[in-house]
Formats: sequence, structure tokens, C-alpha cells
Amino acid sequence: MAISPKHNFKDSIRRMFLLYAFVPILLLFILFLAFTVVNARFTLSQQTREAARSIRAALDDTYRAYEWEMTRMSALPEVIEFTRSRRDGPRVFEQFYNFNNRQTIRSVMHLLNAQGDILASSANLSPESADNALKAIAQRMDRNGQSTLTETNHIRFSHDRYTVYTFAHDIRENGQVIGYLLYQLYEADMQKQIFVRNNEIAIVADRHNTIIATTNNIVRGPLNKLTLERENGDIVIDNGRYRSSEAVVPAANWHIYTLNAIQLMNSTYLSLIVFFIVASLLLLLLIQFLARAIAARHTQAIDKLIYAVGELQAGNMHSYVHLDTGDEFELLADQYNAMLTRLNDLLTRNEELSRLRRMTEVKHLQSQFHPHFIFNVLEMLRYAIVIDRDLAQQMVLLMSRLLRYSISTESDTVILKDDLNYVEDYLKLQHMRFRDRLGYAIDVNKEAMNARVPRLMLQAVIENSIKYGYQQKETLYIAVNGYRVGTDVLIEVTDNGGGMSEERLRAVRHILSEANNQTPHIGLHNLHRRLTLIYGDRYGLAISSRAGESTTVRITIPCEKESAHV
Repeated sequence: MAISPKHNFKDSIRRMFLLYAFVPILLLFILFLAFTVVNARFTLSQQTREAARSIRAALDDTYRAYEWEMTRMSALPEVIEFTRSRRDGPRVFEQFYNFNNRQTIRSVMHLLNAQGDILASSANLSPESADNALKAIAQRMDRNGQSTLTETNHIRFSHDRYTVYTFAHDIRENGQVIGYLLYQLYEADMQKQIFVRNNEIAIVADRHNTIIATTNNIVRGPLNKLTLERENGDIVIDNGRYRSSEAVVPAANWHIYTLNAIQLMNSTYLSLIVFFIVASLLLLLLIQFLARAIAARHTQAIDKLIYAVGELQAGNMHSYVHLDTGDEFELLADQYNAMLTRLNDLLTRNEELSRLRRMTEVKHLQSQFHPHFIFNVLEMLRYAIVIDRDLAQQMVLLMSRLLRYSISTESDTVILKDDLNYVEDYLKLQHMRFRDRLGYAIDVNKEAMNARVPRLMLQAVIENSIKYGYQQKETLYIAVNGYRVGTDVLIEVTDNGGGMSEERLRAVRHILSEANNQTPHIGLHNLHRRLTLIYGDRYGLAISSRAGESTTVRITIPCEKESAHV
């Protein structure tokens, strides 16, 4: 029987490839673009912050070095001597150059007298404005009574060299101010110091927002003031947007700003978008080509699989399919064959289970209506009617319940509690027959009581105990115990009927292990076989016995709350 497809497989698989390839490509594009944007923004912010931290650390070291040097230098005897008498000049300059040559940001040194006149300088002071600026610093310190001074001042020296920041310290002798020591930092050296990798613009400003140094004069406002316009957290300069970070040098109260242009990042985004669109188009063309090739290659394999399924639908249970493609279709064919094998095995098992169920039902009916059992019950009932009418009534009720339960066809499985009630009724009748010669006890914990079990599961075991127990002893005691172990329920039926020899025990175990039983002893074998077919090979009966003492039949089943399905 062939199955007619509604659509051509080649066309379907090509359309499927084209459709479902576009969606992942689009999602990949969106995710990639989102990741690129987020990652680029994060990286830009991280680089901007790292640049600010790096500049802050370097400038903090520089500021502390100059601060310490001013205190040391102003107290040197040769500096005091030079200021007072202009002697020891070479030693003063030697001290200055030893310090200055070790600095990343170098400086010029000036020595002034108490009136602000220049005594010595390491720079060429040709512009008159420089002389006046230095004198103004000394006069301001004298007027304000300052021992030290640090300030931003932009002073031009010869050869167009500029200083941007001044450290000043008074020089004292016997408590009297006799002069002033000034160190002024070169602008070019400070610009080199703040020019760091992965940063576009760096700015150093003092507490008055006056720019000390910057790597780009675009940020300078009137009077050398720093004016930054912020918009949505970014800096806007001449219609350009910059990601910014700020750090502070605590000792100097310098504010450091680092800026990176966002426009460069946007250009990168555009390049990535163009690249991804081109790559996506090429990938779509490749997918279309591959779709045709794959469809052509696998059409034959699909036809074989469809034919095999059609044969199976027609009832051919041996419609196996054999493929040697070395790909997923071969795996699919192998799985189909394995499924068909399991299906045939299940059919065989179900047939055997049905046969065993019929045999078990016949045996149960034979057991319930066995002439000897009925005769014994009727004999007891005849005497009980005369001697003890209450006992006779109880016997009739027990017998009625036994017969009703035995012939009930409502379900193949019942809860363990119901099956135990049947066993207890059966044992009560037998106890009325044997009286003190038969004792019994049933002890099953609550966790196992609601487990689903095959109907009349314990009947064959109890019958065996009574049938063979009295062959060796006059009295018999039967104990039924049940409990739950993990996901399983264990039920043990133990009798003290004398047990079995090792040889007999081996024979019984052999009968249980056989798939087909040719002996007349079918009760326990059928029960064991039925349990293994329903629940699996690890479930069923296990028998242990000690000759002259006792026999125990252990039944293991899974603890199921619903009816077993066969």
C-alpha cells in the first residue's frame, strides 16, 4: 500500500530551508548587532574610565613628588645661602636638576628674593610678562601670609614654551622670609602625561574649572575655562557626542576628564551592518543550493521509508526497511526497524499474557468451585446450622464474598487492600475448617496498601501453603507481610509447613525461570510469568525455604497508583 504525498518532497524541503534559514539569520543579525552595540558601549565606557584612572594615578604621583620636593628644597642650607648671599649657586642648580631629570613632567625653577625680584632661574626669562607674573606670585604670598602656594597660570617663556602650573614655597632664615622658591610645570610634558592609549581627549582642570592641560583645545572656553555641555549622560562638543569619565586627584584637587567620540563607534556599527547583510545574502544563496542537493540525495531514502510505513499500515508486520546512506535517514530506518521488532515482541508477549490470564482464571474458578473445598464448607455449614447459627451465617457471608470477588470482571487489577481482604476471608474459612491446626497473620503497612496489583495475586501462594503445608505437619501457621521499598512493594508469604529440600527448591526455581511450563504445577509459574510480562523481568516471585522449618514466597511489584496497562 503506497502513501500519496500531498507535496513534492524536493520542493517542500527547499521551501523549508529557505523559510527557516531566514529566521535564524535575522535573529542572529539582531542578536549580533545588539551584542556589538552593548559590547562596544561597554568597552568604550571601560576604556574611558581606565584612561581617567591611569591619568589620575600618574598625576597624583607627580603632585606628591613636587609637594615633597618643595618642602625639602626650600629648607636646604645651600638654597638659603644662595638666597641670602647668592653663593653656592651651582649646588642649588645641581639639586634642582637631580630632581627634575627624574620627573615625567619637568619644570623650571625660579629663586626670588623677598620683594619678588628674580635671583636665579633655570629658564630664559626674556618676556617681561613672565617676570611680572613671578613677582605677582611672590607679592601675593607675602600679602596673604602664605608659606606655600599652588595655582594654575599659563606663562610663556622663550622658544614658545609654556608652563601651566606653579608650586611655590617661601624660604626662611631664623623665622624670617628671605625669598621664594618656585617650580613651574611644562605644559608639553603634562600633555604627554595625559595622552594615554584608547582615549581621544583628556583634560586636567583645577578646582575653579580652569584648564591646566588638555590634549585638544576644542574644549577650551573663554578665559581658559572648561565648559562641557551634557546631554543624556554624554558630552556634546561642536555637535559631536563623547562618552566621558571623571576622576579627581585628591591632594591637588585636580579634576580629570577623559572623552571618547561615539561617532567612531557608530561608523563601526554601519560597517558591521553592511557586512552582515552581504554575508546573509551569500548564505541564503548557499542554503538554496544545498536545499536542492539534499532534497535530491534523500528522495530515494524517503520513498523507501514511506513504502515501509504503508506496508505496516496494511498489516505487514515484517515490512522492515534497509538503508545504507550513512546519515540521519539510516538512523531513522534503524529506529523504525527497532520499533517494529519491539512491536512484534509486544504482540507476542500480549498473546502469551492473554493465554496465561485465561489459564489463571480457569484455575481460580476450579479452585473456588473445587468439589472438596465446596464439600468441606457445606459439611461445616450443616453442623454449624444445628450447633451455632451465628457461625453458619458468618460462613455463608464469607463464602458469598469469596465467590463474588472471584468471578468479578470489573478490572484486571485491584488495590492490594482489596486482595488482602479476599485472602483474609479465604483464611477465615480455612480456619473454621482446621480450627486450632491453622493460624495466620496479615501485616502490611499503609504505604503498600494502595498499590495496584493483579487480581487474585496471592491466591495461588496461599493455596500452595495450605496444600503442601499439611503434608508434613499437623498444624500450620501462615504469615503475610507487606511493605514498600523505594518505588517497589514487597509481599512475603511465609508458612512453617516443613519447607523443601535443596533439590526440590532448585526444581521449583527452575520451573519459575522457564517461559513454558510442561509440569502440572502451574499456579506459581503462571503468577510469576504474568508478573514479569506485566512489569518486567526484575519483578515476580522469589522462593526461599529451609527443610523441616519454613518456606517463604517473596513477590516484588512496582508501587503503581493506577491500573497496569498491558
